[in-house]
Amino acid sequence: MTRLLLTYLPVIIFIAIATVLGLGFMIAALVLAPKAPDTEKLSAYECGFNAFDSARQKFDVRFYLVSILFIVFDLEASFLFPWAVSMFDLPKSAMYQAFWSMVIFLVELGLGYVYVWKKGALEWE
Repeated sequence: MTRLLLTYLPVIIFIAIATVLGLGFMIAALVLAPKAPDTEKLSAYECGFNAFDSARQKFDVRFYLVSILFIVFDLEASFLFPWAVSMFDLPKSAMYQAFWSMVIFLVELGLGYVYVWKKGALEWE
């Protein structure tokens, strides 16, 4: 049982150090940061909309569309990194299959990008 716990010792040390550093930085910011409150600095500001208007105002839904498209294409592009790292560790027969499956994936990604572009979803007026 002790051998099992010793294998997790680096993880426990890492979590402890991360917790101490995180708390230390937050406490240091509270103690050392200059305090100059201002109404403009204390106001809520999000997404480029003025915080002093009504909460029920209508705004363009394209903001959400662009953000969702960014997330989709960003996540799809993040699949390239593990593939690129592990591809050359595969046997030669599996390497060809991995290469062509990634080519198909990139073609689909490109077609999706062209479709979104042609639909005008990336245009901001």
